[in-house]
Formats: sequence, structure tokens, C-alpha cells
Amino acid sequence: MNFDISGIRCQFPSLNRKINGFPVVYFDSPGGTQTPQRVMNKMVDYMINHNANSGGVFATTVENDEIILNARKAFADFFGCNWDEVAFGENSTAINFKLSQAIARELKPGDEILITDIDHDANRSPWEILSERGIIIKSVKVNTQTLTLDLEDYQSKLSPNTKVVAFNYGSNAVGTISDAKMLIGLAKSAGAITVVDAVHYALHGVLDVKDLDVDFLFCSAYKFFGPHIGILYSKKERMEALKTLKISAQKNNAPDKFETGTLNHEAIAGAAEAIEFIADIGSKHHGHLTASHSNNTPRRNNIICGMKAFEDYELPLADYFKDELRKINSLKLYCPPREQLCTSTISFRLANIHPLEVAKRLAQQGIFVWAGSFYVVGLMKALDLSEKGGMVRIGLAPYNTREEIERTLKAIKDIAADGFK
Repeated sequence: MNFDISGIRCQFPSLNRKINGFPVVYFDSPGGTQTPQRVMNKMVDYMINHNANSGGVFATTVENDEIILNARKAFADFFGCNWDEVAFGENSTAINFKLSQAIARELKPGDEILITDIDHDANRSPWEILSERGIIIKSVKVNTQTLTLDLEDYQSKLSPNTKVVAFNYGSNAVGTISDAKMLIGLAKSAGAITVVDAVHYALHGVLDVKDLDVDFLFCSAYKFFGPHIGILYSKKERMEALKTLKISAQKNNAPDKFETGTLNHEAIAGAAEAIEFIADIGSKHHGHLTASHSNNTPRRNNIICGMKAFEDYELPLADYFKDELRKINSLKLYCPPREQLCTSTISFRLANIHPLEVAKRLAQQGIFVWAGSFYVVGLMKALDLSEKGGMVRIGLAPYNTREEIERTLKAIKDIAADGFK
């Protein structure tokens, strides 16, 4: 594949930064990617030329409303849905708290909600607090050998009383990609509403909400080159039926009924430009299209090709990275087996060295990685890592290179050899 890595890297000003004389390696993408200049430009352009509130008749407010509508259309192409099924919010966590509270208005004591041990707390806590209302919360176990959901446990915990099933599409801690379509199908057979956290997955795979037949799915633009804003897909009939928390003057139609108060307009403009960035990459990689894509918009097809190009570039690099890490005797990888679909996220521990210490030593050399539990409390508890500092996490993005991997491998080997010197 002819992936123009230089052409991509030159669009990210932050990649020019140095720490202690070292060029920075941004392996922190599971916590948020870097941002291309064009996204920043779009946000600045909004603030200079179009800054206004919604609903007026003068130039800037009319332009503002058009920008927001166009952003909905961009994310409709990203999700594979209609523009009026796209809502914006502060972030994914806030969106899910608001969503859970709205859904809870239709629940009664004894109803059940199914969450999972592999989920980020943003898709657990909003549901767990509903136990205060007498709602029963069940959590699906993780297979600690494969780092996948225990399907038998999932099926055993589904029942006619299950009203909501909430799970993640991809694990932000270990990169496992769940079979979302299968899990949703099983949940629907039980009559449950489905809520999918796609925050981690959104950088690493194509989203197709209609094919999934999911009711609600949320993600965050800062995980795929945009600013810090959350986005919610809602199946229109589900949102129309939802009793959302809103002021009386607010419209009661989708998606307006979910968007409380004034939105972050400049961030919405930037998030839409992040989608255009992905689409522009995809326009150079149309080999991924098939006859099944013929009814899509041109931008939707470009987005699909862009995401596939990222995947084709990142996964071989991640496989090489993991193979080299396995050669370090004191290192334990926490990754799914080769046959399991996963993202280019790599987590590990070094024997007798705290994950935070590893991250600090790498940071001194300009290599940015995360260490900790990553808000995945259930998984860390299952792996007996809750009180041991969790893991070191490396995440590849489309702007990372083989040279950065080699440099990081050397640094990790040196840390492993030195211990706590």
C-alpha cells in the first residue's frame, strides 16, 4: 500500500516538538490524537468570521446554523446514518450520563441493565448509579486469557428483564474489538435497548450504525484528530420516544431535544473538519470500495477508504511492535491473541518496575505513553492489577512511524535492563 506518511505527518504541527533534545513520539493516541492544522484553522475561522448563537436572521447566525447542519451531515457520513440522528455534547461521558438518565425515566425497580467488565467507566458509572432506583445492574465477565468478553456469561445474564445492554466496540485498555453486531443481535432478541461506546474504536475502524442496528452509539472527536467534543448517534425513533432532560423552550424533536443549551460551535466546526481530513486521505485509497458501497455518498465512501487505509498501515506496525516486545524476557503483554480482532493499542508491564515509572522514563526521552488503569476498573480487577499500577499503554495512530517504534523498543529494553537504577 502506498501510504503517504510524510504527507500526513506534515499536517500535524505538534509533531515538530522536542523534549530534552528528543523529537517527541506521540504514542498516547488512546487518550487522544494530535490535531492537523486544518482543524485548528477551521476553528479559528469560525471564531473570527461566523461566531454567533443559533436561530437569528443576521449573517453570522445564519452561517453558524449552516456550519452546524453541515457538521451533522459530515458525521452522518461518518456513522452511516441520517443527519438528524446526530447530536453533539460536551464529551462522551457527559452524553452517556444524560442518555442513561433519560432512559431511566422509562425503567422501574427490578428492571435489569447489562454492562461489561472490559468497559471504560464512562459506560459503567452512568448505568451503575441507577441501582439507587432499584434497577439491577449486571456485569459481563472478561476472559482473562483472551481479554475478550465471556460470551457464555453474556448470554446467561440476558433475560426478559434486561432493558439496556451497554458495551464498548473496542477496548481502550487492551485494544480488543468486540463482535458488536452479534452482541447487539442477542440483546435485541431479549428486547433490550443497545448503547455502544465507540470512543476507542472510532479511530481504528469503519462505523456503520445501520448495519449494526444499534440504538445509541457515542464517540469523541478528539480521539480522531478533532477537538474535545462528544457526538451521539441515536436511531431516530428511539430519540423521538426518549424523555430527555431539557428546558421547556427547547425543541422536542431529534436531535435538538438532546442538546441542552448553547453548543460548542467552534468545536463542532473543528470536528467536522476532522472528518474531512479522514475523507481526503481516503480519496487517495479507493481500492477498498466494493459494489456494496455504491449507494453511499462520495464522502461516506472516502471516509470508509480513509479508515481502511489507516488500518492497513497501523496493524502491521503494531504486529511488529508486539513481536519485538515479546522478545523482552521481563515484559508481559496484555493483548488479545492473534486471531482476535484488535486495534493498534499495545499494553504491557515490566517485571518489578511500576508502570508509571516506565512512562516517566520514556517521557524523559520524548516518548509519550500512558500508564494506569485507563478507567477500566473491571478489567484491572479481573487481572489483579488494580493495586499494582495497571499497565503501560502504547497507541499507534496514522502519523506514527517504524522509526519511532524502533526508538521506543530500544528505550523499553534499556529500562528493562536497568530496573530501578
